Amino acid sequence: MTSKALFFALLLFSALSAFAEEEEDDNPGLVMDYYKDTCPQSEDIIKEQVNQQQQNNAFSWLRNVFHDCFVESYDVSLLLELTSGMLSEMETDRSFGMRNFRYIDTIKEAVERESHYFVSCTDIIVFSGRDGIVALGGPHIPLKTGRRHGRRSRADILEQHLPSHNGSLVLCLRGAHSVFFPQCIKLVQRLYPEVDPQLNPEHVHHILKKCPNSIPDSKAVHYVRNDRGTPMKLDNNYYRNILDNKGLMLVDQLAVDKRTKLYVKKMAKSQHYFFKEFSRAITVLSKNNPLTGTKGEIRKQLSCQQAL
Repeated sequence: MTSKALFFALLLFSALSAFAEEEEDDNPGLVMDYYKDTCPQSEDIIKEQVNQQQQNNAFSWLRNVFHDCFVESYDVSLLLELTSGMLSEMETDRSFGMRNFRYIDTIKEAVERESHYFVSCTDIIVFSGRDGIVALGGPHIPLKTGRRHGRRSRADILEQHLPSHNGSLVLCLRGAHSVFFPQCIKLVQRLYPEVDPQLNPEHVHHILKKCPNSIPDSKAVHYVRNDRGTPMKLDNNYYRNILDNKGLMLVDQLAVDKRTKLYVKKMAKSQHYFFKEFSRAITVLSKNNPLTGTKGEIRKQLSCQQAL
């Protein structure tokens, strides 16, 4: 990892931590139980829909939260489909391997069968992400809702706002890599032409078996489980792994940097501390510049994947 990338990761981590300490609510348009009068069963319906899906899909719910909220505003721009011939956010390299968008529409349909009131697609992403965390064994995180939809795709500025998987994802989500399965195309720089000496030699054989080609098929989805011990459990085992040089992404080099190693050790030692910090990070992400009140719109057509 370059010193510049490491500095950005540390700076972002500090900013998120400081924001999480603030008692004052910077987004008065977001409230707890926003749908209690108009669609009181919405959260239960969404939870049921998430639990009906395979556990392997749970990380998709969490990744949707990260990708949508970090690009200027949490406004479901991730799901916009462009008809102008330009790439949408879903089609960019940064979204490679993302899937299961169709389940957002499945959830929307289930909610609307029970209520004539429309729950925003943005809040559906929030609820499904939160429930996906629980499905993976993580903590339940109370989150405010009341978000509306934007009509602007931000694919053209994605690189400016979305932190690289090799830069700061682990610090943004405080350990979401525990259930992450990076694509081989994101790992080859650590494997070819020579194996990164920082990788645990006992771990290298498994990675090479999963990623045998130095130039993976860009259209194929070949991946490696980041945590082989508890691959489908959101826990602090990830931190113990990176202290043992078993992390896959370059961001895992943070473990050997003197400015972050103490933090990594603390997370590795305490599951309770990890859950507390992870919950705070998700709360921060969920309040990133949402459209509320009269801003934006609520999509009343069937699909959240609206064409513009």
